[in-house]
Amino acid sequence: MSIEWNIQAPACTCTACQKTFNDGDQLCSLLQFGAEGYARHDYCTACWAEKERAGATGVWQGVFRAPAPPPDEPLKKETAESLLRHMMETEDEKHGNAIFILAVMLERRRILVERDVQTREDGVKIRIYEHKKTNETFIIPDPELKLAELTHVQEEVVLLLGGTPPKKAEAKTEEKTATDEHGSNTDGA
Repeated sequence: MSIEWNIQAPACTCTACQKTFNDGDQLCSLLQFGAEGYARHDYCTACWAEKERAGATGVWQGVFRAPAPPPDEPLKKETAESLLRHMMETEDEKHGNAIFILAVMLERRRILVERDVQTREDGVKIRIYEHKKTNETFIIPDPELKLAELTHVQEEVVLLLGGTPPKKAEAKTEEKTATDEHGSNTDGA
């Protein structure tokens, strides 16, 4: 026999009068079993006094706690997009790798759509992106980054976006410790 668990958070409004609950408001909850399973109904104290509770599976009182705001995105879409636009306006070749990584980030976030890939006579690949909302075209040379270069460029982009890249020193220390431990275990002692 399988049991389906359905966890229901308190409603943000009273079931009867549709008044919005504020953080700290008293509320009364009623659980009923019906054709579609268990259903939770939350009431303000005024409506609760008038509510018929016969047939309820469960009844309780509590305090409404407003849901916490959603956490900030690690990289805001607008920030990545505005940084890409700014870097492209400067036309500085040293930003080529970062521009490419930003375009790929925005493609993964479904802001940009790759429409075409062309190869120039000099062998450079050009990726043509289109902005989904504005239909603007972004023409971005593909630097064809090697795997070893990606980490450095990603860290550069994170710094440009105001983030903090992972600490290399800690990773190297942990790696060295693991190597030392492994090395001491294979000495044959």
